[in-house]
Amino acid sequence: MRVTAVADHAISLLQMSGVRRVYGLPGDSLNGFTDAIRRSGEITWEHIRHEETAAFAAAADAALTGQLAVCAGSCGPGNLHLINGLFDAHRSRVPVLAIAAHIPRGEIGSEYFQQTHLQELFRECSVYCELVSIPEMAPRILAMAMRTAVEENGVAVVVIPGEIFLQRISEQPVRPIAATKSVLRPDDESVRRAADLLNAAERVTILGGAGVAGSHAALIQLAETLQAPVVHALRGKEFIEYDNPYDVGMTGLLGFASGYKAIKEADTLLMLGTDFPYQQFYPDNATVIQVDIRGRNLGRRTPIELGLRGTVKDTLAALQPLLHPKHDREHDHKLLQEMLIRARAATDSSSPATRRDAAAILALAAWNRSDLHDAMRWLAGDTPLLMAPVLSYFHDHLILSARVASAAGDAGLRARVLAAIDTLGREHPPLPLVAAVCRYAQAIFDRDPDTVMAEGLHLKEHGRPLLYACAAQDAAREFKHVGRTHEAVEVLKAAFDTLADCGAVADARLVGRQLRQLGVIRRLPARRHGRTGWDSLTDTEIKVAHLYTQDGATTRSVAGKLHLSPHTVKTHVRNIFAKLHIRSRVELVRVVQGRNG
Repeated sequence: MRVTAVADHAISLLQMSGVRRVYGLPGDSLNGFTDAIRRSGEITWEHIRHEETAAFAAAADAALTGQLAVCAGSCGPGNLHLINGLFDAHRSRVPVLAIAAHIPRGEIGSEYFQQTHLQELFRECSVYCELVSIPEMAPRILAMAMRTAVEENGVAVVVIPGEIFLQRISEQPVRPIAATKSVLRPDDESVRRAADLLNAAERVTILGGAGVAGSHAALIQLAETLQAPVVHALRGKEFIEYDNPYDVGMTGLLGFASGYKAIKEADTLLMLGTDFPYQQFYPDNATVIQVDIRGRNLGRRTPIELGLRGTVKDTLAALQPLLHPKHDREHDHKLLQEMLIRARAATDSSSPATRRDAAAILALAAWNRSDLHDAMRWLAGDTPLLMAPVLSYFHDHLILSARVASAAGDAGLRARVLAAIDTLGREHPPLPLVAAVCRYAQAIFDRDPDTVMAEGLHLKEHGRPLLYACAAQDAAREFKHVGRTHEAVEVLKAAFDTLADCGAVADARLVGRQLRQLGVIRRLPARRHGRTGWDSLTDTEIKVAHLYTQDGATTRSVAGKLHLSPHTVKTHVRNIFAKLHIRSRVELVRVVQGRNG
């Protein structure tokens, strides 16, 4: 029978499961593990100066790649230092495996040098934490830990006494461990009820968190259908804010007043993949619908009318076909104006990051209304351009700065943009999306429309359609300048279609005016007019109509029978009156009796 060391089996399993790096600091109790890494030739040991950094690095690796990341710490203070980074990974819900070396197993319980009770220490920051007591336990515990980490998107800790890494076990088949893919959404009845509540609402606001990841297009389509402002929580910023004409900012302790007001003034709040913790920022009397993949999160921050367990992507796919398009954008426009007012006030902040974000909002608004002088005013000065290059709003800010600097001929802003491009160009390995943004910005200064369009296509392929539309407009301007009118028309058509698909109606109309100047008519798809009459009522509205017209019925009694809030029933009644073109309960009684007659 062939045998292998426990450490070699562990490295084979990690390697076959796609792990390419282990973050850590060597120590005596890890010698067997680190030597197996050295001999493997496939997995690299990412040496750091402190184990806390190793855990944070693994958390960042998992967040950026979506794959299992691994860190390791030696016994005693070595693995104790992991705990802060593991808490970060646990609360961020990213898959991390921590290898925590332990004192010799024969000394456990003897108050040995550097002894700790690791399973108790890591219990609150992990979804799985087990001790390997004998070598034969290692393969199964390691496999279960990895499976739990990738399926629950959390931290798994395997505690192994140092000598066990070197001990031999019978060789076992090694099979890769990867996250499964499933469709998870509520049942049809629950989805229909959510659609009824949203169709009945007058002022819907969407609050999104990290659970929106991978659902950006569906979110924009939903916001367009409901004409709803979109507010994001801090962890949802990177998945929601970019290429989003409905975004009105962040809420919470670090948020904008526009995000706060969007939620407070809503009659219906739709929560998507967020466990936003601050109760004081939720609305007081609104209907709340919450979508979350973790059922235990439903209703724990604020009372909800309806909880839906499922992924945001799968739930929205089922919900979208049942929604009736809304046409009143007063709620959204009011909040966008509020955001501009607050951004102007924030330019006096002592925080450079706050000033930069406020200036970017004001500069974009000025650019969109063709006020180059005002855009230049907000981007001038010492406002920093560089921020975390993996964040999508950095890309928007850099491109906007390049566009304004080129149009205004401002040497100072141009120099700052070029310095940012040069700094990012030294990143190794280069990030494809960031590299495309930098080449696009450089091509704006070079007045090279072909490169602008080529990089715009790269951005579209990487999920940035609105930046692609910007690139098409920039390329069209240069094509017209050199007499390539036909190409200018074609790229403007592409920009128009992209903006229309993304729900950026105002920007699409702007491009439409540019096309008319070139003799081409392009119209936005006609919106479907809301239906009226009895057949336009939803199932819930029909139930409300029948119950509301019974003798002695009150709003509260109808709410009790349908398990709705009185506020929701009142909203349904208003919608029934509007669809039936009536003004009183007496008229509704006549309509219902006529239907029953």
